[in-house]
Amino acid sequence: MTGYPAVSAVVPTRDRPELLRAAVRAIVAQDYPGPVEVVVVYDQSEPDPMLTELSGSDRPVRVVTNTRTPGLAGARNSGTLAATGDLVAFCDDDDEWLPGKLRAQVDALAGVPGGEFVSCGIRVDYDGHTVERVLGRDSISLGDLLRDRMTELHPSTFLIRATALRDGFGLVDEEIPGSYAEDYEFLLRAARSAPLVNLPTPYVLVRWHKRSYFAQRWDTIAEALQWLLARYPEFGAQPAGEARVAGQIAFARAASGDRREAVRWAGRTLRRNLREPRAYLALAVAGRMLRADTVLRTLHRRGRGI
Repeated sequence: MTGYPAVSAVVPTRDRPELLRAAVRAIVAQDYPGPVEVVVVYDQSEPDPMLTELSGSDRPVRVVTNTRTPGLAGARNSGTLAATGDLVAFCDDDDEWLPGKLRAQVDALAGVPGGEFVSCGIRVDYDGHTVERVLGRDSISLGDLLRDRMTELHPSTFLIRATALRDGFGLVDEEIPGSYAEDYEFLLRAARSAPLVNLPTPYVLVRWHKRSYFAQRWDTIAEALQWLLARYPEFGAQPAGEARVAGQIAFARAASGDRREAVRWAGRTLRRNLREPRAYLALAVAGRMLRADTVLRTLHRRGRGI
């Protein structure tokens, strides 16, 4: 890349007006020498045309609606197709980019020939606790992602070449049940195309809270993760990675009250990896020795998820 390319920040939103404005302000305020536009995509909610007042001199804020599949995946794709930048970045409506994020990522991507995708670390805020999560590596392969979801690779950190989205590995998959784990599937597909570039610096503030869209949608979570296992047979060559996803399904089934399916998936998990802790947590929840929400609160305070 020569000079600094134009960047489009895609921000899907649904019923979070105050947090959305904070997210947009943080994008507009980035110390980046190139042009930046913000594309706010309203999904199943009424657009706020006054949001354009947050525009800067060369930082227009555009307001559009999700014209594709209702949900997060369709909203991201609506924004991507409306974007005009050479690079497309994602930001959730309850997160904030920290100073220096955009410039550092563009510089990192420019330094990797053939690079299509760059991420960075995060600063997780939950219930008054803040934890930094960073990966101490500058490149991430498909095998790495099959073994570990790597929570640090949060969608609000994604910066991607527009050509890769439109003519390469493609848009966000809209077939995933409920759009759950669309970010993980997107990472897997991107890594199939080329190793992901990563910055071991927390450049995004990520808020985890009880209003999270998927906080209690356990049936959807289980269905989406089963879809993911079926879509990526590569998990079969990664026992620990397959056990991790199976353990998540077991926990979701236990949290939804389906004890029989929880036990079945916990058994599948342990057959692949006896050391997978999610299987034991799922059995404890299914046996009513632990509450699912207690487990999640404990993990979230440490900047982790199930």
